[in-house]
Amino acid sequence: MTPPPHRSLASTLYPVALLLIAMASIQSGASLAKSMFPIVGAQGTTTLRLIFASLIMLLLLRPWRAKLTAQSLRTVIVYGMALGGMNFLFYMSVRTVPLGIAVALEFTGPLAVAIYASRRAIDFLWIALAVAGLLLLIPIGATNAGIDLLGAGYALGAGFCWALYILFGQKAGADNGVQTAALGVMIAALFVAPIGIVHAGAALLTPSLIPIAIGVAILSTALPYTLEMISLTRMPARTFGTLMSVEPAVAALSGLVFLQEYLSLAQWIAITCIILASVGATLTMANTAKPAVAAD
Repeated sequence: MTPPPHRSLASTLYPVALLLIAMASIQSGASLAKSMFPIVGAQGTTTLRLIFASLIMLLLLRPWRAKLTAQSLRTVIVYGMALGGMNFLFYMSVRTVPLGIAVALEFTGPLAVAIYASRRAIDFLWIALAVAGLLLLIPIGATNAGIDLLGAGYALGAGFCWALYILFGQKAGADNGVQTAALGVMIAALFVAPIGIVHAGAALLTPSLIPIAIGVAILSTALPYTLEMISLTRMPARTFGTLMSVEPAVAALSGLVFLQEYLSLAQWIAITCIILASVGATLTMANTAKPAVAAD
């Protein structure tokens, strides 16, 4: 018997709701993280964030219960390194590139996943809307001095890591669910920690930083990555990539509410394009196949 329509709608909206909560959490954590830059730099901030997130997720999710084969372990390692690289490169970028521009450049990663995975004409409509919105979000005319090329390169590198995070996170999560998120964060911490220790040294042990670092770990890593891992296993990779395009809109609205950053008409049009792309992808999600999971 065909399941009631409301059940299908609920199963469709559930991972979307988790993603929205994750994005709101990340934006709150990002503003808190920047307050740590003057003391330990982007390198040290990333290190503290991932170390404390690892400890929190270790206690809550008990990742040692995960059942790993040699192949799934390789997938989790790549997922964790991608996660660490994504965090590290993005923080390195926002040192010299405005947050909105860095986020827009970083979104080349999930958009590339969406474009690569698309198979139907309707998918390209949502992708086109998302791309148009991202292009409008980059305030080219307002940056007469130009964008720092190194910072832009860091943001693009973060986007590449984000694409790997989506693809390998879905494969890894299919085996062990949210426990994969904990394993990934632990691997990311091991990957990034040597860089942060070399850069910041003893400053990482500054007592006043510990509460802030714990807050950043919860808001920017432990909570959102757990929610994203749940979402990754419940929707196609192309849909996840397109839906994540709403994050620049969340960032812009957060800036308006908390930082009084007023937006131009073009930027509001960009937000509308991104939201329409996300809504369109959500509405067509119910007609797509189950999330692509590696058969092997």
